[in-house]
Amino acid sequence: MSHTVITTTTTTTRTYGESGPNMGYTRTIPGLLKIGQMLALLVAFLCVRCARGWPSWAAFQYFEVVSLWFLVALLIFFLMHLFRLQASMPCINWPLTEFFHYSVGSVLILIASIIGAVKSGGVSALVVASVFGFIATFLMAVSLWSTYSVTCGVHQTGAAV
Repeated sequence: MSHTVITTTTTTTRTYGESGPNMGYTRTIPGLLKIGQMLALLVAFLCVRCARGWPSWAAFQYFEVVSLWFLVALLIFFLMHLFRLQASMPCINWPLTEFFHYSVGSVLILIASIIGAVKSGGVSALVVASVFGFIATFLMAVSLWSTYSVTCGVHQTGAAV
């Protein structure tokens, strides 16, 4: 009586690309949108911060707070994607979290930009800040649309229709 023994050996190797930052994310559309949003919000914040003679103190304080808050939040999301940290926190639904971030951020930055444009009083730095706020709003709306298509779009199932 002859016996056949089959042995299977599996080895796992990690390459540098899996453990280091995901630099390929910076070349994807969501990565480029996040970089564009961060740059637009940074320019808008710096323009308001460096402007002299605010015509409306409360309006531009609001603009500063909103732009800085969403700049920091975008930086956190960008770093989460860059270093693949979502896998270490599976209890959080990341696409839904980003969807809510973009929906709230788009509305608040749009409001801040409109108020900033109306209350700029001809101060060129404040007008530029409002323009970059509108640019950030547009980029966040595009990200909101793309996140919506991932989060709430049509999902295929294996069920027969």
